[in-house]
Amino acid sequence: MKQPITMPALSDTMETGHLHQWLKQPGDAIKKGQAIAEVESDKAVMEIEAFADGYLQGPLAATDADYKIGETIAWLSDTATDTENNEAIPPASEPQTARPQTAPSTETKTAEAAPLLPTVNAAAASQHKSSPYARGLARDLGISLEHIAPSADGIIHGKQVLAAALAPPQPDLKAGPPYRYKLLTPMHRAVADNMSATLQTPTFRVSSLLDLQPLQEYAKANGFSLSLLLARACALAIKKHPLFNAAYTDAGLALRDRVDVSIAVDVPGGLLTPVLRDMAQKPLADLSADWQKLKQKIARRRLQPEDYQGATFYLSNLGTFPAVSRFDAIVPLGACAILALGAAQKNQAEATLSCDHRVVYGAEAGRFFSTLQNIIKQPEGLTDV
Repeated sequence: MKQPITMPALSDTMETGHLHQWLKQPGDAIKKGQAIAEVESDKAVMEIEAFADGYLQGPLAATDADYKIGETIAWLSDTATDTENNEAIPPASEPQTARPQTAPSTETKTAEAAPLLPTVNAAAASQHKSSPYARGLARDLGISLEHIAPSADGIIHGKQVLAAALAPPQPDLKAGPPYRYKLLTPMHRAVADNMSATLQTPTFRVSSLLDLQPLQEYAKANGFSLSLLLARACALAIKKHPLFNAAYTDAGLALRDRVDVSIAVDVPGGLLTPVLRDMAQKPLADLSADWQKLKQKIARRRLQPEDYQGATFYLSNLGTFPAVSRFDAIVPLGACAILALGAAQKNQAEATLSCDHRVVYGAEAGRFFSTLQNIIKQPEGLTDV
């Protein structure tokens, strides 16, 4: 007897998974919970584990290709020689989600890449199927299907038409010079979607000059990351101003009992936001160890959803770029504020606090900054819990 092994949903934003590599081959004996393949989601490369004891059977889905959630990618058999239900696995979704194989670059000319594009032009429109409901809805709304990207199954459904109707206007590229598309990676797509989702947050910004010299000296003397110390300082300031740990919901303000701070990390092709838990109460030495583990996971592309979800406050530090004097950041959903820190000039760095105006007001942001400045001036207090 054989059971299908399907592409799992490894994150709540994942619609397709990119099959990175197989760790086992057909006929190999595997144990329940053993890793059999690696899949790239929108955040990291994660392992698929066997759901039972048995033997891996083919045909195995091709690597370096995208498969929609629930699509069969292999089989688990009771015996090493089982050949029942050995029908071919469906191809890796539709052409628009498969990775290009014919060229080393992800950049392709418009005409040549039409079947691979996440958004299609008029010449490619006929190559994508659409449901009768989608066609009727598009007709009623006055929307051309040629500008709508299909779902992961290669078909334009009603939800894609509705999303197009609510989306902002798209640029008219035909009015300019020749162009080509560069396909978005799962990570890039997730970042774009998350940023778009924050557009309804009414945001205000407050800036302050922070004297970082005491913090820099303390970090160097004790072997701590400056970003870690800044995150700890923010967490201690939040203890005195707990509204900065809240989140707005239609039912009211969600007041959290623990300060979980996310530190934005630049990675090739995207942005990750690993979270340090309980930053106001946990010993600083333990937080430093946690931060090292997270950075190692990032380097190996092994972050799990629990490593980057659920932050209550965010820190984005561009202090490593001397040309950046100041910037502001977007408040992520589920948080009230994010602190953006520019490069230090003569030990002073400009910090900008972006806040959800439904949760806090300008005067409260001013008080938060006053507390934060006092904490930074006395970095020895960062070890207190």
